[in-house]
Amino acid sequence: MKTILFSFIILVANLSLAQSFEGSWQLISLNDEKITNREVVKIVVDGYFSLGSKKLEDNSFLGAAGGEYKIDGNTLIEKRDYDTYDNSKINEEREYKLSWLSDDKVEISDAEHIKIWKRLSDEEDELTGNWVITGRKRGDKMNTMTPGDRRTIKILNGNRFQWVAFNSATKTFNATGGGNYSAEEGIYIEDIGFFSKNKTRVGDELDFEYEVINGRWHHRGQSSKGQPIYEIWSPYSEAYPTKFLSDN
Repeated sequence: MKTILFSFIILVANLSLAQSFEGSWQLISLNDEKITNREVVKIVVDGYFSLGSKKLEDNSFLGAAGGEYKIDGNTLIEKRDYDTYDNSKINEEREYKLSWLSDDKVEISDAEHIKIWKRLSDEEDELTGNWVITGRKRGDKMNTMTPGDRRTIKILNGNRFQWVAFNSATKTFNATGGGNYSAEEGIYIEDIGFFSKNKTRVGDELDFEYEVINGRWHHRGQSSKGQPIYEIWSPYSEAYPTKFLSDN
């Protein structure tokens, strides 16, 4: 009997350790109703999350939100840097109940909403992480960009990416876009799934060269208008030391 009980405890402990919030997630249920008219995808990595939503009927952009998070037991604590749905949540800590339904399905709730998220992927690669742009080449000169309240980030995990331009101090949201991506053998490919400024870009594929040098992502290629691009992205945690230490 003691052996069975001990085995059960080990099994539960291993299951708990296996549960990680990092990866890409899709909202599948809201207040016990299945989500069928829109796509909401959340990317989670390095103590940061970002989500973007579009209408499935015509690819119209619906909204975005993101910021730092941590998990304390069964409590998810968020401090949002941007939120197009409710900007009163920006720069404030909010708590949610987190309940694991399985390793790949989680329920997140508060007094108003019960949301169920299903994991899409937790696959990682060389570019997995949260990045902030710190350099952009103009002509023959690489211009250094110092991140402040106004910043542009790009978060990648679970084969999904999202970039966001915002100002957390003024609660100003500028633009966002995201979708699927791959990064292999120096080639970075984006398949645009949503774009806040122009829904006709949905479905476009953009190919770039990439290289990680001294921990920084060097990103080269051409824009959709055929203009040359050379950007440098740095780890977000270097520019903005997190106030939260995520348990996952």
